Amino acid sequence: MKMAFAIFFITLFFIIFQPFGIKVGFSAVAGAVVAFISGCVSLEDIFGVWDMVWDATLTLVGIIVLSLSLDEIGFFEWCAIKFAKLSRGKTMVMFVSTMIFGALVSAFFANDGAVLILTPILLAKVKALKMGAKEIFAFVMAGGFISDFASLPFVFSNLTNILSVNFFSIGFGQYFGAMIMPFCVSVVASILVLWLVFRKSLSKNVDLSLLPNENKIIKNRALFAFSWVFLALLFLAYFLSDHFGVPISIFALGGGLLFLMIANLSKCVNSLKIMRAAPWGIVWFSLGLYVVVYGLKNANLAVWISEILSNLAQYGELASVLGTGFISAFLSAFMNNLPTVMIMNISLENLGSQMMIYANIIGSNLGPKMTPFGSLATLLWIYVLSKKGVKISFWQYTKFGLIVTPPVLLATLFALFL
Repeated sequence: MKMAFAIFFITLFFIIFQPFGIKVGFSAVAGAVVAFISGCVSLEDIFGVWDMVWDATLTLVGIIVLSLSLDEIGFFEWCAIKFAKLSRGKTMVMFVSTMIFGALVSAFFANDGAVLILTPILLAKVKALKMGAKEIFAFVMAGGFISDFASLPFVFSNLTNILSVNFFSIGFGQYFGAMIMPFCVSVVASILVLWLVFRKSLSKNVDLSLLPNENKIIKNRALFAFSWVFLALLFLAYFLSDHFGVPISIFALGGGLLFLMIANLSKCVNSLKIMRAAPWGIVWFSLGLYVVVYGLKNANLAVWISEILSNLAQYGELASVLGTGFISAFLSAFMNNLPTVMIMNISLENLGSQMMIYANIIGSNLGPKMTPFGSLATLLWIYVLSKKGVKISFWQYTKFGLIVTPPVLLATLFALFL
């Protein structure tokens, strides 16, 4: 038992802090190898884990390949400028429209894709508008937080969603029906809370003439027009995956690669560059980390958590929803959301409560924003910002996360219950 916990926390340390530049995928796989050698997991466990994570990880890779391809043709920058110009120069309106845009990108292109693509675009936009340091901080923080807060509505919006849906065999349409209201409430609550926090930091007006002409951003007009049709058809295919019982990764990865091939024919997208930039390491990261977490399951951690959740269920549905959501949230914040959603899924397996399953997803999506190491998306966000010369300290982030996250989480869980 002690060995399983020691392996988990050492692996998590290497994943979060990446000493000596060690990649997260390598750390996760190394932890899995140690867990296997030490007897914490068996070969049968490893094959079982692969069966649970392959669809989720390949789906995320496919969505990010598609996102990177769209980004290359100027799709997201065009959208960002369009949303900015809807504000008519009013900074507060632009602040809100930026979060709405971020929410849509996170919902349709996953939170990790939103962070990788939108963070550089958002940072370039606020600098082009000659905003002050406090305003830049406000827009950057809002963009980072909305990426996770809005990753609820679709199965593919977050890796945690895919892992949970596959684990409990929940259909694409069924999941969407349950989470559309929590998603809407989460976005509205996020905008309200972030506005309350930053309202005094924002000036009244900005000069929109400083922004580039969005029509000059597009590299290929025909491909840009085709991309809207392609996305609509791909989205329809996700719903059809339910009817035909096809794994969602077939459409996500297949669609991402198909669009990349079409874009490559236009000569405005370098397919080799996109394939190199795709997060293939996340496959090894998911598999390795899940194997390490399975060692905790074998050490009876899931049994302990299951007993706590079972006791919560005795106090009614509201108590079970709020309790599950906040347990998942705080575990995610302090031991990362991927291992949390994995161990919580195992703990919930025999309780038979759909509401607690959805509450776990909400908690593992929103809760990690309380700390800078709570989710892979936040780690990516901090990495992208540091490359752009923007440093956010551990305490600066955590203080902000602890203020913003709990009220948004509470409102979203209430929306699930209602």
